[in-house]
Amino acid sequence: MEIASKYNPAEVEGKWYQYWLDNGFFKSKPDGREPYTIVIPPPNVTGVLHMGHMLNNTIQDILVRRARMMGKNACWVPGTDHASIATEAKVVNRLAGQGIKKTDLTRDEFLRHAWEWKEEHGGIILKQLRKLGASCDWDRTAFTMDEKRSESVIKVFVDLYKKGLIYRGVRMVNWDPKALTALSDEEVIYKEEHSKLYYLRYKIVGEEDTPLSPLPVRRRLWEIRRCVSTRTTRRTNI
Repeated sequence: MEIASKYNPAEVEGKWYQYWLDNGFFKSKPDGREPYTIVIPPPNVTGVLHMGHMLNNTIQDILVRRARMMGKNACWVPGTDHASIATEAKVVNRLAGQGIKKTDLTRDEFLRHAWEWKEEHGGIILKQLRKLGASCDWDRTAFTMDEKRSESVIKVFVDLYKKGLIYRGVRMVNWDPKALTALSDEEVIYKEEHSKLYYLRYKIVGEEDTPLSPLPVRRRLWEIRRCVSTRTTRRTNI
């Protein structure tokens, strides 16, 4: 048998990975062995692998394979996250191309379009994990908007709300004026810019003009509107 002078992954990796899958080497069923389970941190269904995924999943794969070699009942559960904001943006753009506005759809109609998009374009990242040789139990692949997962999330949130552990509060948020939703700090692209600051002086009866802290120009008109608003009886001396 002639051995190639250079390693060619295309001739080796796909063949043996399929052999592992066909023989169920990654599957896990409860038995008398010591269990060892890892739930993969679900990557976005709209995403593709990057170096962070590579590092994290490589470590998980090493731990799971080591557990199997030690005789443990190892189970690595794969899955994806629905990435609601990113997915919504993709679906809204697709609908716009068809001349459909999101606001013209009911919630159920929009969800149907979202599911269609997910089935058509989602899951690329799981295929990439397979290509890398990840030893997941693929029969257990989950999605965060599956009926089972959705019911569990609603149950937990209702339970936490009844216990007073989840509540609405006044907070500064990153508001997306297009999607009409709040974004996490991680989803915000910060940009420094040179701008101007303005001082406003309010006329107060019986007092000298009171300067206000400097404001960026984008807030100036809002501050003026607040002062003259007729919806409140406060600050009637201004």
